[in-house]
Amino acid sequence: MIKIAKSVYSPPEKSDGKRILVMTLWPRGVPKDKVDLWMKELGTPRDLIKRYKSGKMSWNEYAVAYRSSLKGKEELLRSLANESRRGTITLLCTERDPGTCHRSLLKEAIESLE
Repeated sequence: MIKIAKSVYSPPEKSDGKRILVMTLWPRGVPKDKVDLWMKELGTPRDLIKRYKSGKMSWNEYAVAYRSSLKGKEELLRSLANESRRGTITLLCTERDPGTCHRSLLKEAIESLE
């Protein structure tokens, strides 16, 4: 099972299972022991983050661009799909709203491989 509604700043819970940070850059103030695995390759590319956060693109445009950034990373996605079949994984980043975060898009991509 994949959980996505978690900010890396939220306290860890036993129900999180394996906590996986999916950000390009390590977030400030987060100790390494709050995360089980860092998959920076699945984070949003820096230029895409800047364009989206500055309002230069809509969520829909961002979603298309982020999905495109996952091309060539199918092996990483499959490894997460396999991990989610073995137990719960929680995708983490700094965004608190999962509805406007790449975690929801990443979850869809992983689930498409299950």
